[in-house]
Amino acid sequence: MTELYFKDIVAKAENICQTTAQYTHNHRFRRREPFNMETICARLPTSSAISHRPLWQLLLMLGLLFHQTTLLTAELVRELDVSEGVPVGHQIGYIGEQLPGVNSGPPYLIVPVPGSGVDTDLAIDPNTGEIRTKVRLDRETRASYSLVAIPMSGENVRILIRVHDENDNAPTFPTAVMNIEFPENTPRDVKRTLHPARDLDLNQFNTQRYNIVSGNTNNAFRLSSHRERDGVLYLDLQINGFLDRETTPFYSLVIEALDGGTPPLKGQMTVNITIQDVNDNQPIFNQSRYFATVPENATVGTLVLQVYATDADAEENGLVEYSINRRQSDKEHMFRIDAKTGWITVNKPLDFETRELHELVVVAKDHGETPLETTTFVSIRVTDVNDNQPTINVIFLSDDATPKISESAEPGDFVARISVHDPDSKTEYANVNVTLNGGDGHFGLTTRDNIIYLVIVNMTLDRELTPNYTLSVVATDNGTPPLHASKTIYLRVTDINDNAPEFEQAIYHANVMEISDPGSSVLQVYAYDRDEGNNSAVTYSLLDTPDTHSQWFQIDQYTGVITTRTHIDCETEPVPQLTVVAHDNGHPPLSSTATVLVTIHDVNDNEPIFDQSYYNVTIAENEAKGRCILKVSANDPDCGVNAMVTYTMGSTARAISEFEVRPASGEICVAGELDYERKRVYEFPVVATDRGGLSTTAMIKIH
Repeated sequence: MTELYFKDIVAKAENICQTTAQYTHNHRFRRREPFNMETICARLPTSSAISHRPLWQLLLMLGLLFHQTTLLTAELVRELDVSEGVPVGHQIGYIGEQLPGVNSGPPYLIVPVPGSGVDTDLAIDPNTGEIRTKVRLDRETRASYSLVAIPMSGENVRILIRVHDENDNAPTFPTAVMNIEFPENTPRDVKRTLHPARDLDLNQFNTQRYNIVSGNTNNAFRLSSHRERDGVLYLDLQINGFLDRETTPFYSLVIEALDGGTPPLKGQMTVNITIQDVNDNQPIFNQSRYFATVPENATVGTLVLQVYATDADAEENGLVEYSINRRQSDKEHMFRIDAKTGWITVNKPLDFETRELHELVVVAKDHGETPLETTTFVSIRVTDVNDNQPTINVIFLSDDATPKISESAEPGDFVARISVHDPDSKTEYANVNVTLNGGDGHFGLTTRDNIIYLVIVNMTLDRELTPNYTLSVVATDNGTPPLHASKTIYLRVTDINDNAPEFEQAIYHANVMEISDPGSSVLQVYAYDRDEGNNSAVTYSLLDTPDTHSQWFQIDQYTGVITTRTHIDCETEPVPQLTVVAHDNGHPPLSSTATVLVTIHDVNDNEPIFDQSYYNVTIAENEAKGRCILKVSANDPDCGVNAMVTYTMGSTARAISEFEVRPASGEICVAGELDYERKRVYEFPVVATDRGGLSTTAMIKIH
């Protein structure tokens, strides 16, 4: 059967060779294939020699022959579709289906298109025309297959098999990890481009969206994306809130890319974000105030106290150095501080009797480009060093047992009760001599039994002259050599309201523009009350003096700032006089006054006004040169220099040389010879101008 079939095919091939040879001769047709028609036809076996040729050789030669003749004969196209990933052996279709009216049935001679992958990927039955998969198809590797099938009729059937896409590829980022940085002061909405994910699938199976899966602390970031012409969905990372390196210095975002499959396939990338430091934190001390004690015999270099401050910033921005503010404290350099460690040490010999308490202002400053700093206070108390010296106990007899005395105290009033004790003495009350120093004679010491001493007032007190007294109680024992003990009393003199407020000046001078709006500042007066507390609290008021226009002004009762209450008028009163009263808050209150002279500076808002707009005068032609024949007068309602008027001849009168105007007086004088026969009438303008440049004109007519 096979031999008869191939004899029939060979016979048809011989017929094709004859027809092709005639066509080629007539049309000079040339092919560039490795095997041309003449070569194939020359090697074609005769029908009688078929049995002597191998089967594969016959098939190859016949296949090449029929492939070469596809340009010369009609070609049918059969299109088939198959999804990628179908199982091995999946039936794609039959060659002869859906080709009606054509003798396209099997058996077939199959001629794969070179390089189309038909031989490796597809299994084609030439006897039935059935096409099945030989391997799992992959559209991303090969999107289509092409072959030519030649049925018994000899017509060519071109088979095109399209491989349809399936969602078999997940979006893939080019790198698994991406590292970026943001300064912590980066504004909101700033973008940073990230590596996009790419998906080998098409259309909806390509990358469709991105999500942040984890690591987005406080929702600090958000994603945005856009698709460009190359079909890639590009990805941007945006600032969504405010970054703070001290709160969150590092983010590790897991970003997910999803395609449009159901369910979608995913790919992930980790974005490590380092927040760069900005110097936005000042150093902070671990204590708001430090306290230390040091004996007065401490040697230079003795460690006293260590301060410590931390800065939440990083690197140089968080590196702290220490110093003592010498402008505000320790100007004598009694102490020094190590800039790196914060240790405060003794720098000079200390003396308890000279100074018991040292207050240091310590500064901690970071090393940022614009350094930030903070301060703390260090109180160092110097302790007295004595060996078995007498001890002194002081009880103050004020209402609250504090060291104070009213300045109204009379001589003989009690201030304090003093008792002394010597640890070396075996008796309860030691034989100790007590003396009182300081106070400039205002205080004394009295006793009845040499056991209890009383500090009394010797002279009247005045807190405003001396608000504090430092008294020293010295106790000396009778040992050999005697030991001494001292007690310093810092006595505060309390106030009574015995001083009225005092102005800095008895008379103040102020200036204000006439055009000032109500509420404009004029002057600030200040009165000082030498008393203290409520007795020194000063309030201000203005005396109501209508004749000096005090109603034009007002004063702030607490600050003493005088402002305008209404519009003021220089023409009405150029120098209003105000009387300011300062009251204290004592019981009863005391007061004092000061005078404020306010000079109102005029605004040139009025032009000069002539007493008449037209002047007419007749003179003889023999009037002497230099004689004044007329005086014009203009008044300006403004005040000060703006009311001063000068007179000039108008621009149209410059050609007149026979007369002149004296600028200050307004007199019109003869300046040249007059001739009745030559000119009988002169008419010209005179201009009155004030210092502010405003002017008016009057006409002069001389016969």
